[in-house]
Amino acid sequence: MIDPGASIGAVHLTIADLDRSVRFYQSHLGFIQHHRDDRTARLGAGGAGAGDLLVLTRSETARRVHGTTGLYHFAILVPTRADLARALQQLIDTRTVMQGVADHGVSEALYLADPDGNGIEIYRDRPRDAWPFVAGRLHMTTDPLDIDDLLAEAGGAGRAGRVDGDAGVGGNGGVSLPRGTIIGHVHLHVAHLDEAERFYGDVLGFQVMQRYGPSALFVSAGGYHHHVGLNTWAGIGAPPPPDGSIGLRYFEVTLPDESELAAMTNRVRAAGIHIEGGDEGLLVRDPSNNAVMLTAASTSWRRPRFLFP
Repeated sequence: MIDPGASIGAVHLTIADLDRSVRFYQSHLGFIQHHRDDRTARLGAGGAGAGDLLVLTRSETARRVHGTTGLYHFAILVPTRADLARALQQLIDTRTVMQGVADHGVSEALYLADPDGNGIEIYRDRPRDAWPFVAGRLHMTTDPLDIDDLLAEAGGAGRAGRVDGDAGVGGNGGVSLPRGTIIGHVHLHVAHLDEAERFYGDVLGFQVMQRYGPSALFVSAGGYHHHVGLNTWAGIGAPPPPDGSIGLRYFEVTLPDESELAAMTNRVRAAGIHIEGGDEGLLVRDPSNNAVMLTAASTSWRRPRFLFP
């Protein structure tokens, strides 16, 4: 079983135009730029000691492909409902195209995509004691979201979510991600659900929290509703995307300490899974070729030198 303190770290994406993507994530979603060079931008919520939430790497030749495994969406978890309300108001103010909204029982969520088509969810969690259970099993739903009620909370909250300029290089002039924002989960297209369950459940040790018919399941650490979603909605047996495609490079799973990372290493090796990496962590690939970077909290701030030249 994976340590209950495990969490999702930064999501690393390939995009086509770095300037365009950085502008979008700053002005529409409120990300703060932590660091940038000619090829890569590292973004987060700002604040002293804040880690990266999103790492964008430019590839002008990258193209968008469909019908493959890879990223379905990554999910930005804001601390409060008022923060979600401010995020929705910012999307309205910037005329951002929305793909949907939903009340999942455990959470309220907004859905959209970045300029390259990478899926994004912004959500807030309800308290765990309010999560819906049926016959002792978690029962996430997809119900309508009360937009008017949510926006009413944005009016009362004002612009308190804005981060001062010394928290990072933002400059969007609007609402910035509140401190305490994290990547709550990632949701992946996979080729075969049974293979994915064995990898994320039996090898990495995540617990299955809910099945969504024969086409999706949700796994987590520590009883959370889900840290990783898995689906076959791109087609059973879908191939991996060609190298260098727009989309997911890898996402980080952060373990509490080095001893937990060592235990994970032993499980991965015992399963005969190839490990790429070095001192900073372990890069492994699920059976659908989705890449997962396993790291420890004490080393997760380091930038991996060994991945994707």
